[in-house]
Amino acid sequence: MSGRLEGKVCVITGGAGSIGQATARLFVAEGARVMLVDIDEASLKALSSEFGASVVGFSVTDVSRSDEIREMFERTVARFGRVDVIFSNAGNSGVICPLAEFPEDEFDRVLAVHVKGAFLCCKYGIASMNDGGSVIITSSVVGVRGDPGAYAYITAKHAQVGLMRSVSKEAATRGIRVNTIHPGPIANDFQHRVEKSLSTVMNCDAGEFFDQVIPLKRHGKPQEVAQSVLYLASSQSSFVTGSLLMVDGGMSA
Repeated sequence: MSGRLEGKVCVITGGAGSIGQATARLFVAEGARVMLVDIDEASLKALSSEFGASVVGFSVTDVSRSDEIREMFERTVARFGRVDVIFSNAGNSGVICPLAEFPEDEFDRVLAVHVKGAFLCCKYGIASMNDGGSVIITSSVVGVRGDPGAYAYITAKHAQVGLMRSVSKEAATRGIRVNTIHPGPIANDFQHRVEKSLSTVMNCDAGEFFDQVIPLKRHGKPQEVAQSVLYLASSQSSFVTGSLLMVDGGMSA
């Protein structure tokens, strides 16, 4: 029985993070060849070593730099012959503080990775992509709501939705689907760092607070996000484009 991504070539940015790693393992299990992209070379090497070189490659790439993204897609096509799926998943958290104190350079840094990075993946990736492909952009539950303090991160996550909606209209002429995925709090190092900062601002344990406000009463797992990414990457979602897929335990309901 063939996998749901049999013969597909998938690019995963943020490939060294927990969601990127879980998605890479699932994609390979479903028959895909994967190009892992991140700035963390050591983690990329460690993950790629789990698989044969004919199945998984890696590229140390800053997603906010157009020359590096363009070259990464060129190397992917040279190595694997095609691009079928792009999972634009790279991200950084930024600081949490009052608006008047929020550093402008931090705002620029966060938007460069989330928004410009996703834009560049679409700009250069779709040009390299086979017709009928799929682009998935990792937004967040905060991409549909607002909270004080995380000004750069929340702005970036909303901006990704606008980018997705615009690109999905143009890419549809080639049968390419473009969607965003919106995880809620996930049990990983990224979320732990965010909650550590939030706990100081909130004067309570932010992790416990989230578990109370999430209807399913727990953090999600990276593997649960990966399963939803697989749905958007595969032909199971063949009539889904321009959409927001919430994977947040009901937090946005």
